[in-house]
Amino acid sequence: MDDVAGILYTISVWLIPAITAITLHEAAHGWVALKLGDDTAQRLGRVTFNPISHIDPFGTILLPGMLLLAGAPFLFGYAKPVPVNFARLRQPKRDMIWVALAGPGINIAMAFVAALAFHLVPLLPAGGSQDWIVANLQNAFILNIILAVFNMLPLPPLDGSRVVAGLLPAAQAREYLKLERYGLFILIALLALPPLIGGQLGIDLNILRWILLPPVDFVSDILIRAAGLSG
Repeated sequence: MDDVAGILYTISVWLIPAITAITLHEAAHGWVALKLGDDTAQRLGRVTFNPISHIDPFGTILLPGMLLLAGAPFLFGYAKPVPVNFARLRQPKRDMIWVALAGPGINIAMAFVAALAFHLVPLLPAGGSQDWIVANLQNAFILNIILAVFNMLPLPPLDGSRVVAGLLPAAQAREYLKLERYGLFILIALLALPPLIGGQLGIDLNILRWILLPPVDFVSDILIRAAGLSG
């Protein structure tokens, strides 16, 4: 029974931060696209804070949940991509960059809000509810930063690839974005294969952790200092 309670507690302190991070990330893409001339996402009901509109049942809930509970060496999940017709943007190459940056940008903003919220924790009654709220804030802080940094990797279809494509000449951008058809498979391979191979060899081959950890630590330190939590 204790094991079941532990599993339910783990789910409860990750579910709200994860769904909020993913929902606002996707909604931000659609909202910025709308402001820059493309109403595709709005017409399809994707410029909304309703998580049901953005959740992919398998990619958002089942897959990361199974990986988390299984103690996998990697955690991966995804939401339904917000549809953006870049040709309808007022200045497609420039505006593509702003639409792409909107998702990671809102994640950084949410991480900062979570950091600021720690100042309110001493006002809460001590006990289980305070511990639960602290765990949610901690998870919201780190999860939003990881999501922002991860999505800025320059691998299609991640947001970083849209930024790169917006900076490249048109011909090179088209060729570069052709990688999108293989992007998901490349990501899964990078997430899963090196740690599994490393585990068999007894060495750490978590390549994505090597890539992501330095910028995640850097951004975390900046937000902690900005929120007045350091020292």
